[in-house]
Amino acid sequence: MRGVQTAGCLDASEHGHRDVHDHQLGPQLVDELHGLDAVAGLVDHARDAFGRLDLVVNNVGGTMPQAFMDTTAKTMEDAFHFNVATAHALLHAAVPLMVEGGGGSAVNISSAMGRLAGRGFVAYGTAKAALAHYTRLSAMDLAPRIRVNAIAVGSVATSALDIVMQIDEMRVAMEDATPLGRIGDPEDIAAAIVFLASDAGSYVTGKVIEVDGGTEAPTLDMGIPDV
Repeated sequence: MRGVQTAGCLDASEHGHRDVHDHQLGPQLVDELHGLDAVAGLVDHARDAFGRLDLVVNNVGGTMPQAFMDTTAKTMEDAFHFNVATAHALLHAAVPLMVEGGGGSAVNISSAMGRLAGRGFVAYGTAKAALAHYTRLSAMDLAPRIRVNAIAVGSVATSALDIVMQIDEMRVAMEDATPLGRIGDPEDIAAAIVFLASDAGSYVTGKVIEVDGGTEAPTLDMGIPDV
């Protein structure tokens, strides 16, 4: 969700947070974020660049929708690695530096599919549900010095939806399936990140904030037939 990442960086910068993101790190490190050592390297970069770390946003994730019988054990392992293990690796590496600076905040980007049920999302939805509960558990472990929250994101106009946004029929169907009648903007997610990271969210930890336009069902039918 590169659009969410970029919007989050811009919004956080406007509110006084200096950020470490792909424009500074270069594409190679970003492309290798599936490697846990590379994830931990982000913390080293923050220490070298700023001398401290106040905010971690775990935005790496995603798994392609697949029919149940096409979802292998390896698919499930990869989904957990990319959506959960990388988040833990970054936060685990960041905690000492955050504590050294007096504390901080972490925001995990989860998904509405972590609580909704729809065909094709058994790997992705299960991994995102795990990330949501990881948020609750890690918040207990790291309180009171570090707050940990998550955002359960709905359909947002990022690069992941490029094809959908270009096909009017699909886009309108998703808008019609969303109570607020539109697909979300990356800035909607960025605003929630800023709230959770700022003093305004200082009494919030272990919570999953739903920023999804009010959806209570998947907004896109994958057209997967019965087994």
